[in-house]
Amino acid sequence: MPCDTNDEIRASLHDHLAWWGLRHLESDAAYFAWQKEVFTPQELAALHQHIEAKRTATDGRAAEIAFYDLTANPRSVPALYSQRYEYYLQVGSRVVPHFNGAPSVLDVGCGIGILTTFYAQQHPDCTLLGVDRSPASITLARQRTLDVDAQPLAGQFDLVIATHALLQAEQDPGLPSRDWSTFERSADAQVQQEFEQRTGLGVRLDRLRAGLTRYGRMLVFEKARQLARRIPFQRALAARHLHLLAPPEPVRYRSVEELTDDGPLYVLGVVPPPETLVWNELPEPDGAASLDVEALRSVRTQGDEPLYENHESSAELAWMNLASKHVVEQVTHGEPDGRRLHAEWGRAGDFRYLYCANSFDQRQLVVVEPARGAILKTYYGEIVRDIQSRGKERS
Repeated sequence: MPCDTNDEIRASLHDHLAWWGLRHLESDAAYFAWQKEVFTPQELAALHQHIEAKRTATDGRAAEIAFYDLTANPRSVPALYSQRYEYYLQVGSRVVPHFNGAPSVLDVGCGIGILTTFYAQQHPDCTLLGVDRSPASITLARQRTLDVDAQPLAGQFDLVIATHALLQAEQDPGLPSRDWSTFERSADAQVQQEFEQRTGLGVRLDRLRAGLTRYGRMLVFEKARQLARRIPFQRALAARHLHLLAPPEPVRYRSVEELTDDGPLYVLGVVPPPETLVWNELPEPDGAASLDVEALRSVRTQGDEPLYENHESSAELAWMNLASKHVVEQVTHGEPDGRRLHAEWGRAGDFRYLYCANSFDQRQLVVVEPARGAILKTYYGEIVRDIQSRGKERS
């Protein structure tokens, strides 16, 4: 029976995941101990080989299909897919309320059907089709869902769900900013096209866009939290006249102990809303405390703690506003992939600071008392030596 509130949806989803045999484990130790109970050492070795092949593949399609075919064994499902328990919980509970009575729904990259079967349970009156590139995943999904025949996509679906299905190139860093000192990206159409080709995003989006009905909607959730990937991803959506129907919703979840930072979740429509929402190409607010250099005089630290440390995008603003800043040493370096790195250390009034930034949106600012300035100088020296060693490797 369909659930009416988010709490009810999540409770029902917990039951559904238990039906699949999944467990909500709190520690890596418990998770890997369970794997060792289920798999032989040879099976675990083969699994890790496929994971590494998927991670390092230049053209990941064959490696991804091989990996998901391997993991679609019914005996393997609970011990492998429990690592994604919170992913299913966070994404599934957000997707269900957006069905809004859609008669025809397409779930792209449905895998073995864990969430697809839940959507079908919650909305039994809709026609739900799941598609995936892994034959073994589809075979397992058909054991637990209606066996729907494949059909042409043109104008068939009122709702398309694509979660972790469009940006398969996990190692692609995205588009660098214009320089290390800004978060802005070039609007070069050729650069955007190359990104869409490298990641396979353009072809997939074109096909799904063609599958929407006149008033169709899309729910999209990808590994695009990093600004360098989020901006070209958003531009690809906007170029296909997919309009934001709601502000993008950040989604964070844990893969057992590890915090995973994907998303955000986009709710998109072919027809623009009455009040058009603007695509935002700025970094997400990170909540880091603003820097008051004078206030650092009263800060008391323990051990090797600095007076101030910020690894978020707001570190750039804090660095720009450092009072009485004097650069002692600095280096700026370019990489073949378009990445530009800048590092500097110096004085800010009575304090010492180290600042690092690159054109893939990483920022770091550290401020210490004068007596510990040598530590930052040493750290800066390590950065310079690393740059020099990479240059020698390429020469």
